[in-house]
Amino acid sequence: MSNSVATEISKRAAVAARAVATLSEAEKNAVLQKMADTIRKHQDQILAVNEKDMAAGREKQLSDAMLDRLQLNPERIEGMATAIEEIIELQDPVGERMPFTTRPNGIEVEKMRIPLGVICMIYEARPNVTADAGALCFKSGNAVILRCGREAIESSKAIAAALHEALRESGLPEDVITVVPTPDRELMLELLQQDQYIDLVIPRGGEGLIHFVSDNSKIPVIQHYKGVCHLYVDKDADLDKALNLLLNGKTQRTGVCNALEGLLVHAAIADKFLPMAAQALQEKGVKIHSDKASAEYFADADVIADDAFGEEYLALEIAVRTVADFDAAIEHIQDFGSGHTEVIATENETTAQRFIREVDSAVTMWNASSRFSDGGQLGLGAEIGISTSKLHAYGPMGLQALTTEKFVVTGTGQIRG
Repeated sequence: MSNSVATEISKRAAVAARAVATLSEAEKNAVLQKMADTIRKHQDQILAVNEKDMAAGREKQLSDAMLDRLQLNPERIEGMATAIEEIIELQDPVGERMPFTTRPNGIEVEKMRIPLGVICMIYEARPNVTADAGALCFKSGNAVILRCGREAIESSKAIAAALHEALRESGLPEDVITVVPTPDRELMLELLQQDQYIDLVIPRGGEGLIHFVSDNSKIPVIQHYKGVCHLYVDKDADLDKALNLLLNGKTQRTGVCNALEGLLVHAAIADKFLPMAAQALQEKGVKIHSDKASAEYFADADVIADDAFGEEYLALEIAVRTVADFDAAIEHIQDFGSGHTEVIATENETTAQRFIREVDSAVTMWNASSRFSDGGQLGLGAEIGISTSKLHAYGPMGLQALTTEKFVVTGTGQIRG
């Protein structure tokens, strides 16, 4: 594909964005309901196409984590439709006006939320992103260009076809939600140069993809390189509660960015908690990588060097470290965390509040599973991504993060002297 095709895709999306920006909340919600309905209607076709993507993925020997992200089933199809219906229930941020100030000369200054315009999503083996991103961008008044990886391209096209049916029935252009028809990297590079038409790029995938997009884009990029999430079990923790947080965070679903990859245990309770953790993790088939101090509690731990922590395993593996105190835990997180999600298990509120203040992470949790670090679980509806950079969003991104603010000034004829 040539640069002119990339430009044409972007141009058409920019025109479509203007059509969406003028819709009322009620009009957008009616279209979103049609999107949910058409996804359910075309479930069998979507699953048949997805099975072909899965077969190709297995042939290419994709990792278990990648295959888990790629796979669709009736429950996940229903989850996509339900997520769209949850977005319907969310308040539309577009047009919201916030009083700012009234100046001494009488002019009134407000801020108003407006859509960003055109969002470009670049993602790998995550076909559900097609529905999530399409619906979130639509509700927030934006058009979206979806560039899917080779592994999930056919599944994404099938989902997009259902969404396009809803758009056509509503008299809206299909360019509101565009799936780039080829995973060709050259076309992706060309899209990343379309700063005249595209307002924001959101990559979702492995660390290599996100570095590539960030290094090559002329457009602002939301960055989330990896999810190295820790659970710190404090000396004042309820150990049964901490064990449940560990098992849920590590084993409930491994191939996701909010799964636990590190366990830090205060030395004062290591001899009580680590045997509990060892038995429970062994029963779940979790491989242990640990420092020397923790290794004695595990049957076959892989002892790693002090600088070998910080891996994102995305599998039934976890790194374990015994720390001398709270400060040592914070230092470890600063050195090896990814700014995604950090959890403390403690019954000491003072310690918990200090953890919340001092840990530099998009999400900090006190006695709650890292698996809640998700837009839907945090009340945002289906998330479009997670930002571990701080501009313009930080953490799971929902509707509001897909808007910006402009100043609105109202006067009675004032002029500046």
